[in-house]
Amino acid sequence: MRVRKLTFAALAVAAGLSLTACNGDDGTAQDDGPSASAPASPDGGADAGAPEQGGGKESAGNTAGGQDTDGGSGGQSAGSGAEAGAGACRTDELDVTASDSTIDGDSEGSVAVTFTNGGGRDCALTGYAGVDLRTAAGDVSAERTGQEAGAMTLEDGKSVSFTVSYPVNDSGGSGVRVTALVVTPPGETKSVTLEWPGAATLPVTDGAGSPVRVGPIGSAGQGGAS
Repeated sequence: MRVRKLTFAALAVAAGLSLTACNGDDGTAQDDGPSASAPASPDGGADAGAPEQGGGKESAGNTAGGQDTDGGSGGQSAGSGAEAGAGACRTDELDVTASDSTIDGDSEGSVAVTFTNGGGRDCALTGYAGVDLRTAAGDVSAERTGQEAGAMTLEDGKSVSFTVSYPVNDSGGSGVRVTALVVTPPGETKSVTLEWPGAATLPVTDGAGSPVRVGPIGSAGQGGAS
């Protein structure tokens, strides 16, 4: 399905209409439909989304509700550039996890998404992953932060993380409830759906544009990889 970027005004209307209908939603990840996001390609383009077939290579502890206890904070870099001959990392080779990384006092909430290479080979990652938040009012696609997005080689068994930031709902209202996080690795069309580990709701405002932003691969943690 084609990504629909919601304006805040649209979220406000939709949130009001959907509050009653969503009372029975248990907030678990949805993995039986196509990704809401088209993955970002290195040249700024996007590939069409594709249905998730069981998601990426997920461990038993990292399915819906699982959290990466490291939070992508490993200290060793996976490499400053992609090695010659290293093929692109495929969704099925990556264990994808997400954990709350918000620091007390921050004006925004943040979630660290971690890719762990379990494919038995070194592989290349470049740029930005595709990120969507599924909400009670519809899907919200994360916008790129604009930070430099270089190429890197992710060695077999190593991990690298990036940050998803979002506004905190401190309005006192119910806001728009987030039900899942959909992640598509760079250059891929197959997505992984995870339980959203961040704050339960996004604020409803009258502004335009996406309230959610995604940083490039390596933008979370010390050195970006472990």
